[in-house]
Amino acid sequence: MTNNLFADIILPLAVRGRFTYSIPDNIEAEIRPGVIVNVQFGRRMVYSGIVCRVHDNQPEFKNVKPVIRVISGTPLINTSQLKLWQWISEYYLCSEGEVMKAAMPNELSLSNFKSRFESFIKLSRGFTDEELNEILDKLKKAPRQQEILSAYIRLTGYSKGREILPVAKSLLLSESHSSAGILDVLIDKGFLATISLPVSRISEKDSFREPVKQLSKAQTAAFKSIKSQFAEKDIVLLHGVTSSGKTEIYIHLIEEQLKLGKQVLYMLPEIALTTQIILRLKRHFGPVTGVYHSRFSDPEKVEIWKRVAENGLLNGYRLILGVRSSLFLPFSNLGLIIVDEEHDGSYKQHDPAPRYHARDSAIMLASVHKAKTILGSASPSVESYNNAVNGKYGLAELKERFGLIKLPSIVLANTREAYRKKLMVSHFTPELLQAMDQALAKEEQIILFQNRRGFSPYIECSDCGWIPVCIQCAVNLTYHKGIGKLVCHYCGYTSDMPSKCGNCHSTGMVTRGFGTEKIEDEIKIVFPSARVARMDQDTTRNKNSFNKLIRAFEERRIDVLIGTQMISKGLDFENLTVVGILNADNLLNYPDFRAHERSFQLMEQVSGRAGRRQKQGKVVIQTSDPANKIIRLVLRHDYVNMFRMQSEERRTFNYPPYCRIVKISIKHKDRVQLNYYSDLLGRELKEIFGKRVLGPESPVISQVQLWYIKIILIKIEKEKPPAKAKQLIIEAIDRLEKEKGASTLRIAIDVDPY
Repeated sequence: MTNNLFADIILPLAVRGRFTYSIPDNIEAEIRPGVIVNVQFGRRMVYSGIVCRVHDNQPEFKNVKPVIRVISGTPLINTSQLKLWQWISEYYLCSEGEVMKAAMPNELSLSNFKSRFESFIKLSRGFTDEELNEILDKLKKAPRQQEILSAYIRLTGYSKGREILPVAKSLLLSESHSSAGILDVLIDKGFLATISLPVSRISEKDSFREPVKQLSKAQTAAFKSIKSQFAEKDIVLLHGVTSSGKTEIYIHLIEEQLKLGKQVLYMLPEIALTTQIILRLKRHFGPVTGVYHSRFSDPEKVEIWKRVAENGLLNGYRLILGVRSSLFLPFSNLGLIIVDEEHDGSYKQHDPAPRYHARDSAIMLASVHKAKTILGSASPSVESYNNAVNGKYGLAELKERFGLIKLPSIVLANTREAYRKKLMVSHFTPELLQAMDQALAKEEQIILFQNRRGFSPYIECSDCGWIPVCIQCAVNLTYHKGIGKLVCHYCGYTSDMPSKCGNCHSTGMVTRGFGTEKIEDEIKIVFPSARVARMDQDTTRNKNSFNKLIRAFEERRIDVLIGTQMISKGLDFENLTVVGILNADNLLNYPDFRAHERSFQLMEQVSGRAGRRQKQGKVVIQTSDPANKIIRLVLRHDYVNMFRMQSEERRTFNYPPYCRIVKISIKHKDRVQLNYYSDLLGRELKEIFGKRVLGPESPVISQVQLWYIKIILIKIEKEKPPAKAKQLIIEAIDRLEKEKGASTLRIAIDVDPY
């Protein structure tokens, strides 16, 4: 029997809308927003879904299926999360089910999650001091039993009237230098008892709590500016040069919020950045600090989720340091969100849906909680700085390094001239080699930046020019010397290194270009006594790889660290004085309207790793075009003129921040069919939006995993509400999907794609 109550439920499906089910009488009391339930979908499928609304509105369709059962007795999702999910699904044109899949750990439902238990030992009852002394005197003839009981008393500090505390069985046996068999005798005698308790999967070490440091004069001015602007604005951009002390300002803001009983979310773009900053934050804030990122196992993610939900209880987290997925945690009393390195492209989720931008979603999350947001960067995104200078955001600035340390000097090394004069040693200019030689002689450290991993971007036949390509993607295979394989960085396909050309059968196969792996090999030849390491996706696949590399560099067990862009962000090394950017041209010549902005940001960020203490750092930028406007701006650390130049160009050609962009990717395994359907959609969209539609065109990589790709871009005026335009786009795609044969298409919508 069912009553007249219904539940709207979010299911983990790429289907827009919520699904309505009837609520049986026997589980009515358990059904409320946020609980997880099982429901039947279609004829045979059973899914776990989230209840988001309970009501008595009879659905229009007749056959309303009932909720099968309640999985979680208490709500695992709160109303603030549901509001964020709904906004993300509406703004980024995806289903709430896709948001749900991205937001929740797979094992969050209580039926799937199994706590990790460990054996603990405690006194069997509350003994008086006299009784304990008597027991210890019985045990004189059994000294190993006596030592176990004595060790228990030492570890717990037990005396009459004190709480009986459990001790981990493994710790007790280690402390007493005894065995489990002897412990069992004491349990059999009734003196001790064993219990099983859940334990944390997350390794945590308590450390000494340091007081918050006093701010410098410049930091104090920025801190006061932020506080005063928060009185009128919810968002403030903190624009501070590298090593200006932005983190210390964050710490003071966090301290204020924690004293008010609020939660704080501190977001970073990369897992690698959490290593140093989490240690720094834990020294200040202790065990209320938690970390959240994708490299945790599902059980670990569930534990963090639940500790965030506890908010302020004995085991709860009130300060979370995390990457983009951390904004989905169940915050209940959020007071502040810090988005550090707010310009970073890693905040954007590209595939799969939801294709959200974590910075913009964090601003919405703060709005839901009526919290404040700090966006921090040494080279802010053009959009954020535009919002600041136009008054939408507040703006606070730090124009000098902490302690008045000088910004690094930058040297431009002309690779075209060096090659012409035959002065290059492998891929290194004389300027870079000299700077490295001087640094190593002083026992200082070096970072070399090359934004390509692997040994060589491709191999080529020296006779006919044949290049091995991926069998599934329209892309050259990258040679990885360490594994002796050619690898596709798009689909993961691998093949053996060919011994001869696949076209003319010549044996003259040679490597072209260079990646981090090749640089590592060549540095070991040029500087044979230097200790060299590499930080890229290939060397940091394990959860603790970042920590080990960073710790080794901090402890000066590495002289030269070679890496991709992950070494450019937020890392702080005392003895690092030289940074080499090996191929600036590769950054500047990428076919993207953001290429110059991102090149400036990346070069400025990686340059900022050098000379962060008493010694002024040196940066060598290798380029074939030293007169390039962006490189000249990096030379002067001139962000403001970079912003003005980019802002002017984008206004002229109507790119963000002066418009919004929606990218539609259409994929099909048949090129002819793809061209037909993409042209059909393009024509319809041009009828609606006119010249604001670009394409359909093939992207730079026109085939991935056997799927051919076409792209359509739609520019939406910034001053017009986007909801209507997005609805028209959805309707056009829905009509295309109803065309005969269109079911074999894959269509993805990406709002704010770049």
